[in-house]
Amino acid sequence: MDSYLRAFKLTVAYEGTNYFGWQVQPNKPTIQGKLQEAIQSVTSNSVAVVGSGRTDTGVHALGQVFSCRLPWRGSAQQLGLALNTKLPSDIAIRESVESVQGFHAIRDAIRKRYRYQLQVGGVVSPFERRYRWRVKTAVDFRRMQDAAQLFVGEHDFASFQAAGAERLSTVRTIFDCSILRQTRQDDCDGELVAVEIEANGFLYNMVRNIVGSLIEVGSGKKDKEWLRSVFVAKDRSKAGPTAPAHGLCLLRVDYPTDILL
Repeated sequence: MDSYLRAFKLTVAYEGTNYFGWQVQPNKPTIQGKLQEAIQSVTSNSVAVVGSGRTDTGVHALGQVFSCRLPWRGSAQQLGLALNTKLPSDIAIRESVESVQGFHAIRDAIRKRYRYQLQVGGVVSPFERRYRWRVKTAVDFRRMQDAAQLFVGEHDFASFQAAGAERLSTVRTIFDCSILRQTRQDDCDGELVAVEIEANGFLYNMVRNIVGSLIEVGSGKKDKEWLRSVFVAKDRSKAGPTAPAHGLCLLRVDYPTDILL
């Protein structure tokens, strides 16, 4: 590898439908794998990229961030443009900036914001089916909004962590949990809704498990007291179902300003 290595922070958007998540897997298409192939093609060097988090199979992103060190003598903007010529049409570099040498996309992240999209009622929209979970039953949005506020603040989210990626601590701080009505862009029926959650970090499947629990409350199957008891239980089996992956999108990842040159 060329000894002239520079550090970069790149923001990438992707539609996750055709990929087995972020992380490289043998004989399966992944986002990380496609990015590393593009870098290999542009620089003729094998470079490992570090993503801010490992999105699951079928999950989308508008603002995933990854870090890498590679030999590149052009501008950071030229790097992004070059990579886009090698990437498939469902993956695109949105921004490429040079960073300090120690920048690490996971360790340096201070906030993340996710959006989970739903279609409530109506016929499945062919235009929205890849990006929304269609909920058949009626949902009381005021109940959902009220329940969503229970998640704001510092809590132990052990009941909302799926097995398979345990962390040293299950305590996280949620800064915002909002239920948003959205405008239709087609003539299909049903209501479009989004749940946006911003936190200092997330556990495995945490957003999808929160959404599943909010739907339990919104549909009238459960109430706020049940949700309070779920927090206390610290037991995944006590919370609601896991919402499907295709409704989830990573909107953005925030970092300190001093990580850029």
